[in-house]
Amino acid sequence: MLKVAIIGAGAISGAHISAYLAFPERCQIVAVVDMYVDKAQKRINEYGLEGAQAIRDYTELLAQNIDLVSVCTPPYTHAPIACDFMQAGAHVLVEKPMASSLEEADLMLRAAQASGKLLSVVAQNRFTTPMMKLKGVLDSKQMGPILHVQVDSFWWRGHNYYDLWWRGTWEKEGGGCTLNHAVHHIDALLWMMGPPVELQAMMANTAHDNAEVEDISMAMLRFQEGALGMITSSVVHHGEEQQLIFQGKEARVSAPWKVVASTARSNGFPESNQELEQQIQTLADELPDVVHVGHAGQVENVLNAIETGSPLLVDGESGRNTLELIVGIYKSASTGEKVIFPIGAEDAFYTREGIMQHAVHFYEKKTTVENFEDASITLGSKLDL
Repeated sequence: MLKVAIIGAGAISGAHISAYLAFPERCQIVAVVDMYVDKAQKRINEYGLEGAQAIRDYTELLAQNIDLVSVCTPPYTHAPIACDFMQAGAHVLVEKPMASSLEEADLMLRAAQASGKLLSVVAQNRFTTPMMKLKGVLDSKQMGPILHVQVDSFWWRGHNYYDLWWRGTWEKEGGGCTLNHAVHHIDALLWMMGPPVELQAMMANTAHDNAEVEDISMAMLRFQEGALGMITSSVVHHGEEQQLIFQGKEARVSAPWKVVASTARSNGFPESNQELEQQIQTLADELPDVVHVGHAGQVENVLNAIETGSPLLVDGESGRNTLELIVGIYKSASTGEKVIFPIGAEDAFYTREGIMQHAVHFYEKKTTVENFEDASITLGSKLDL
């Protein structure tokens, strides 16, 4: 029975707690940590975590032989917490984004390597049937080479969203919607396409004058094989429609699911290729459904890796790759320059201090609240098949 600790009792911690509770024969939550200890106790009571401790300071757990921790705290705290636990002998599942800088991400990777412990970064959208099937279809190559990819990470957040004390600053949140919302879709893009070689980006803050960071960004990408891409990240889109579209030479597929294939008439205009469409649809239909969805699926993957040595679907390198693309967007949008990857340790945007100094500060954060009342949060559309 693996002993689990939840570090941070904010809104996302409920998804982690529910995920672990799906595997009661394999793990037990023994502690919930939060700087507001009453929040930790409230989570324990809410989920009936018998015997779990409510703790104010996570360092109290470092000598308690915890097997696995979920880090659900603000981004700027991820690196020190994760490194401390790995050095103490625990495996770590850390919420997105992996860290607030590439320097911190590299510290986490080095701690994982030195300790021999697993480091997984939350990307719960991979653990859904639509995403797994989309990945399977793309891997089949039935669409031909990918020519263009479009990512629309559309969310909506009210002005007061950025009143929370750590949000809306380059120092503590590390960025805006690109880092903390589009991170899910950027992870999926990289999982399916691999990394780009260069990008050009713009960003703005159009509706949240209580935040230093962006509330919308757009990036144009070029991939190694010549494909182009576009990522739009936003918290100003009513309806929160989200999609990933992959245009292959022979066909198009997307999430939400749609498949279209074309052949050329004698004049070059399109004609439906129903045979290929049916082949792709049949492949998608035959791929298995995901049993444990979202955070539960990722927790299962981590538990399997701990118990059997099977590979992590989302490891620390994956988390760093996603962060590197996002840092590239911030660098390009702040400097007006095209960004060529990789981003090295000598780059001005490699450290959190460098980002704080060089990224565009749109507004001064003037309003701060310690806590919001507990309420449901949106985790993104299901991108159904």
